[in-house]
Amino acid sequence: MSDPIIQGWCPGALRPMESGDGLVVRIRAPLGRLTQEQARGLTYLAERYGNGLIDLSARANLQLRGVSKAGHAALIDGLRTLGLVDGSVAVETRRNILLTPFWRSGDASERIARTLTAALRQDDAPDLPGKFGFAVDCDTVPVLTKTPADIRLERGASGGLICRADGARRGARVTIATAASTALGLARWFLDSGGAPEGRGRMARHLARGAVPPGRHGEAAMAPAQTAPGPGPCAGGVLVALEFGQMRAETLARLADLGPLRLTPWRMLLIEGAGQAPALPGLITDPEDPRLRVSACTGAPGCPQALAATRPLARALALHLATDQRLHISGCAKGCAHPGPAPLTLTATGPDRFDLIRQGRAGDPPDHRDLGPERLTSHPDLLTEGP
Repeated sequence: MSDPIIQGWCPGALRPMESGDGLVVRIRAPLGRLTQEQARGLTYLAERYGNGLIDLSARANLQLRGVSKAGHAALIDGLRTLGLVDGSVAVETRRNILLTPFWRSGDASERIARTLTAALRQDDAPDLPGKFGFAVDCDTVPVLTKTPADIRLERGASGGLICRADGARRGARVTIATAASTALGLARWFLDSGGAPEGRGRMARHLARGAVPPGRHGEAAMAPAQTAPGPGPCAGGVLVALEFGQMRAETLARLADLGPLRLTPWRMLLIEGAGQAPALPGLITDPEDPRLRVSACTGAPGCPQALAATRPLARALALHLATDQRLHISGCAKGCAHPGPAPLTLTATGPDRFDLIRQGRAGDPPDHRDLGPERLTSHPDLLTEGP
């Protein structure tokens, strides 16, 4: 088994990434929202220039799969017409903002996200690593605390707004007017203090090595972490989940008929104004659906680095998981579908061979090696009790 290739950057629209089924073109929708016209346009583009599969990433971005190199330029023209592409690769890379899907027009989250977006589009914006991101989560109860980000603008424990470095439990007090500039100042400190050697780095890792954010960044405590919501009615509409974060283009078109769509980092879509979840193939509307307990990457053959198929095994094992169990199945040691530790992880080591890691990441030393899908599905107790 060879080590997976760490790219150190995420795909975009202008800078796509090669995969096993063609180019992966990632779309960072402004404010994490698609109008009905934009969603219908993406449906056409996904079918015309891709293979019709659309992913919803853990950073609340959409990914069109199977795009050919020959069709990429025409796809970009279509995205530009829809207002879904940036002016340059540099701006696209910097504009890595995750916004709470429960924002309301004119509230603190929306206003700060707009100001931060405008600042990151300026020529003097900091040249941050490709995976470096901002979370804007200023509603009464923050919901993005457990979602990966490097700089967080959120409600603090006392109710006011704070700017917090990921990995720190305290941050600087800010206002709507000062939030974006404070966040950019913290980003510049990250670079100046050596947080991104050779152009790569994450905030939490930088702090774990002993770096201390400057000035006022220890004055206000963070709010308690909240559990991510499940599918069902919510503020502003209804949430629907996608099996393993993927849907067919026609599903997006059907959802667009119901209202504008907001993208979430939980591989769910929020249908604005909807009163109930639609009954469509591929959607998960029951919060108790066992597939919600499993995360799985694209796997083979869709990803060239994956050593085995992942999702058939995920579907089979989901049925055997207890309600409090969570399983991550990764096609390689990178663990793209769940970068952090998981209670249970199966990492592919070859065709139809998996290692089991408990309470760890996909690349961590395994508790048990060389498990096959047939053995796992016929004896699912191996996950918790061991071979």
